[in-house]
Amino acid sequence: MEQYGDYLLRTTVLLLRDRQAAEEAVQDTFIQAFENISQLRDADKLRSWLTRIAVNRCRMRQRTWDWRHIFPNPRMDLHVDEVAPAAEEAMIHHWREGEMTKSIQQLPYTYREVITLYYFNELGVLEIADQLQLNVNTVKARLMRGRNKLRQMIMEMGESDG
Repeated sequence: MEQYGDYLLRTTVLLLRDRQAAEEAVQDTFIQAFENISQLRDADKLRSWLTRIAVNRCRMRQRTWDWRHIFPNPRMDLHVDEVAPAAEEAMIHHWREGEMTKSIQQLPYTYREVITLYYFNELGVLEIADQLQLNVNTVKARLMRGRNKLRQMIMEMGESDG
């Protein structure tokens, strides 16, 4: 839990857009992993196995609607145990990442999922296809469409600021 908790929390927060739901998804991930540890065939693939469980928990949560959707959570903290080198650099980094995070969270779930796994979790296209049980070309198409939507949103934000 100590080794992968922050990693899974960042992933689930980006996917679910709700810190509390993300924490529950991570907790459910660890419970499910503990109950099914015998299914893990290769101990070197623990991180990948936990990621798959967490993504599946997020998908399940996306399918179910509950009262929390009435009151969206405007504050989300993605920086778990991060230390920034300098105050100015930290401010610029926080602003850029915050704006990008907001844009990513506006994407449809299918694009948000592959973009999060590719850019934030640094998984390759083949690994994402394996994690999500999708065709490699489907992952590539979702990445391309997601990037295009992000680019469009960022351009629209720039136009509205200018």
